[in-house]
Amino acid sequence: MNEALPMNREQLVAAYAAAGRHYHNLSHIEDCLASLARVEGLSVAERETLSEAIWWHDVVYDPTRLDNEERSAELAEQHVRTELRREVGRLIRLTRTHDVAAGDRLGAILISIDLSILGTDSARYDAYAAAIRREFIHVGEEDYRVGRARVLRHFAAREVIFPDPDFAATFDRQARANLARELASLS
Repeated sequence: MNEALPMNREQLVAAYAAAGRHYHNLSHIEDCLASLARVEGLSVAERETLSEAIWWHDVVYDPTRLDNEERSAELAEQHVRTELRREVGRLIRLTRTHDVAAGDRLGAILISIDLSILGTDSARYDAYAAAIRREFIHVGEEDYRVGRARVLRHFAAREVIFPDPDFAATFDRQARANLARELASLS
C-alpha cells in the first residue's frame, strides 16, 4: 500500500483485503464497528472518533514489523478530519500494548472492542487463533508457540483484560477460558 496517497473508505477496504491478512482484515473491522454500535452513552463526536480509530487501527499490518500501530496512527493523522487527528492517533497507539490509563473511557472502549475476539465462543476463538497462525506463517512452529504463549500469558495474567466494565462483564470469563485452552494446546 502506498502510504503517501490520500485514502478513502474504498482504499481502506482494499488495504484490509491485502494478501496475508487472515484475521486483521475487513471482517475484523466490521466486527469492531458492530461492537461499537452496541456501546451506549457515546456522544456523536465520541462515536465518530472511535469509528475512525477502528477503521485506521490496523490499516498498516505487516506481521514481520513492530511498528504497525505507529504507522497506522501516522497514516490516520494524515487523513482523518483535522479536529479528530490527535485523538484518533492516540487511540490507535494504545493498540500496541492494549494498556489504558484509568479514566480513559474512549481508550477503554477501543481496547475492549479490539480484544473482544478473546471472549467469543470456543469455535470462533479457535478460528481467530488459526487465522493469527496463518498471519505468522513465516515464523517456525516452535518459535511461534513460544511467542504466542508469551502473548497469551500476558493477557491471562492481567487483572482486567477488558478495561471497559461492560465488555469485562460480557467477555472476561470466556476470554480466560479461551486463553487457558489455547495455552494448553501450545505446550
